Amino acid sequence: MEYNTEREDLKIPEYGRNVQKMVDYALTIEDREMRNAYVKLIITAMYNVNPDAKNIVDYKHKLWDHLFIISDFKLDVDSPYPMPTIQESMAPPQPLSYKNSDIKFGPYGKVLENMIEKVIEMEDGDEKKLLIALIAQQLKKSYLQWNRDSVEDELILKHFEELSKGQLKLHDDFKLNTTKNILGGNKKKFVNQKNQKNGKNFSHVNGKRNHNPK
Repeated sequence: MEYNTEREDLKIPEYGRNVQKMVDYALTIEDREMRNAYVKLIITAMYNVNPDAKNIVDYKHKLWDHLFIISDFKLDVDSPYPMPTIQESMAPPQPLSYKNSDIKFGPYGKVLENMIEKVIEMEDGDEKKLLIALIAQQLKKSYLQWNRDSVEDELILKHFEELSKGQLKLHDDFKLNTTKNILGGNKKKFVNQKNQKNGKNFSHVNGKRNHNPK
């Protein structure tokens, strides 16, 4: 099995790639209410990765600080704490301990499983419906990160049914994002990151794209 050298480096490796992907996805959510709701799930996921964090002084504040660091300080949400400065973030994070537990489906990791369990416990309402839909979309996105060929929507919905033990229901008219759109978005993001890494900066002048070295 070859290691994928094109995978982007994790901002805080202790939280794992699933949390990184969730934060990246949150940055694409245009609706502020939806973004705030999704970020609450991310914070829960970060805590589930390290449940012993509650023994740390101001652990909730620490989780929010790490969230902003993972987002490269680009995440615009209603946080209970002010966004840390880049200087404050330079201190290395404390090592995290991990719970040993079985993962039902490898592509999704334990974080998404824990998120589903949390949503099951929520009271019915618009926020719960929104989170159910966001998690289903994230399942397909995570699966395509694992297997970039393709995946049938029926398989994702079947996995969603199994992971939620049939306790979370999607709207009858719910549709998963197409594989083309998901992979296309990932490819565009990778190209942009690669250009930035190589020190390329493009500007548009008179309708033409010029290459301006930094």
